[in-house]
Amino acid sequence: MTLQETLELHVKAAIKALFQSELESVEFQATRKEFAGDVTVVVFPMLRVVKGNPVVIGEQVGQYLLDNVDLVKGFNVVKGFLNIEINDSYYFNFFQSVKDQMNYGFVEQKDDKAVMVEYSSPNTNKPLHLGHVRNVLLGYSVAEILKASGKNVYKTQIINDRGIHICKSMLAYQKFGEGETPTEDLKGDKLVGNYYVKFDQEYKSEISELIAQGQSEEEAKKNAPLLLEAQEMLIKWEAGDNDVVALWKKMNQWVYDGFEVTYKNIGVDFDTYYYESNTYLLGKEFVAEGLKTGVFEQDADGSVWCDLTEDGLDRKIVLRADGTAVYMTQDIGTAIQRIKDYPDVGGMVYTVGNEQDYHFKVLFLILKKLGFDWAKNLFHLSYGMVDLPSGKMKSREGTVVDADDLIQEMADTAEEISKELGKLEDYSEDEKQALYKTIGLGALKYYILKVDPKKRILFDPKESIDFQGNTGPFIQYTYARIQSILRKANVDGNVTLSAADVSLHDKEKQLIKQLELFPEVIQNAAEQHSPALIANYTYDLVKDFNSFYQNVSILGADSDEEKSFRVALSKLVSQTIKNAFQVLGIEVPERM
Repeated sequence: MTLQETLELHVKAAIKALFQSELESVEFQATRKEFAGDVTVVVFPMLRVVKGNPVVIGEQVGQYLLDNVDLVKGFNVVKGFLNIEINDSYYFNFFQSVKDQMNYGFVEQKDDKAVMVEYSSPNTNKPLHLGHVRNVLLGYSVAEILKASGKNVYKTQIINDRGIHICKSMLAYQKFGEGETPTEDLKGDKLVGNYYVKFDQEYKSEISELIAQGQSEEEAKKNAPLLLEAQEMLIKWEAGDNDVVALWKKMNQWVYDGFEVTYKNIGVDFDTYYYESNTYLLGKEFVAEGLKTGVFEQDADGSVWCDLTEDGLDRKIVLRADGTAVYMTQDIGTAIQRIKDYPDVGGMVYTVGNEQDYHFKVLFLILKKLGFDWAKNLFHLSYGMVDLPSGKMKSREGTVVDADDLIQEMADTAEEISKELGKLEDYSEDEKQALYKTIGLGALKYYILKVDPKKRILFDPKESIDFQGNTGPFIQYTYARIQSILRKANVDGNVTLSAADVSLHDKEKQLIKQLELFPEVIQNAAEQHSPALIANYTYDLVKDFNSFYQNVSILGADSDEEKSFRVALSKLVSQTIKNAFQVLGIEVPERM
């Protein structure tokens, strides 16, 4: 039971004993720094059941707690706020109960129903870029946070391996590729991406020619020969044309091989993969079923729609007039297939940018209309775009920041800064390179994950690798500093401490109070699907530790008991940092 849960019981008992009234709940908040106290009870909501002056009520409740509750050692009332001071023994005993827990903050699996988290879900016509990086880091971290909160989790992705955009890369390769294949210096995903850009260049050239011949821009875009050929290729692909399918398989495999290298470099994984080339067929089956039951309707041209106007949305196409599938078709099929494959899944999280907010409203509503009860447990983890100082990225124009190049740039920047600091003289070259990658990736991941997912990010690589402030390297450095303390400590592990042995310094008490919050932060982050809560909690914990380190002597403590306590406290802080960074997908170095 947490401190607030314990206090809530006692405050309710106080109100019943003093005023013969029942409180439904008690509102708490952190005590402001200018007042004495560890936790504050807000008196004003009590006025709904207890009539009187809030200051007087606060005084009476505070005195009751002081007289009847051992863990309360003092109180003061400021206007309608009852500030409660907690006995040091409470914090010491709490610390003793958790100090040896390697998985402190994490909960063993407690839920029979699993959650499937989808992230990455790239197109096979281009390499992963900075936008994908935010997606991948968010999805992976949310999956790890849900696991830590007690959920059974499956990590998955849906690979967009079909559609007109895929045919554009294939057609450009067919026309201009001259048999080019991936090499050690040119990964397959990058090679295919080059031809996606090539298609766009040639397509725009054809549009300009048609406009010069007198067509309007809209007509030219529809009539450009390259686009018409790509549309014809898509129809051939869906019809199973041998040559088109063979080219599709070959180019997609190049891309898959390239993606795996990037995923390994960035440190994420998946439990299962889905491919739109498979799931769109199941989607078409359920479109046919929905036509029979009235969920969908067919227009005169043969296209199939779902009319959602009564639900405050619009009409949404689910099958084109030529019978080919759209994104909605395959997303319907994918969701249904996942539940077939994993019957224990009770909900799904879709990590997709906020430009698709409307799409997911429609998808979830259609699945409900098709009669799937689990559709009520679908969640769109919507996130803002990532911009660079130079502006927005565009894949088809080739103005994206490649994920592999970004990872290397982060490591290079970490190397440059580390050399300036000059603290790695005794490292081997391999150790240095591994550390540069750890710092660089930590900086990238933390910079992205510390921001609320809904907010847009302006990403500055240099700013992210700073050894001061709210950054990954600052937190990593603090972790490494604690490891250095632990190596030097030489503490007798057989020393048994009791509350009587230790009088808590204010900085020690603040540190334990911050540590006590960690399990609750994990649960809140899981409920809100927000790694930012964990990232910023960890920064606050590190700030508290550094304040403790600067004000309290750890290795020079006055007694063996104090030294043993402070070393153990430092160790728990480092373990909590490690656990927090684990769910963010960030490594912590033993030395820096």
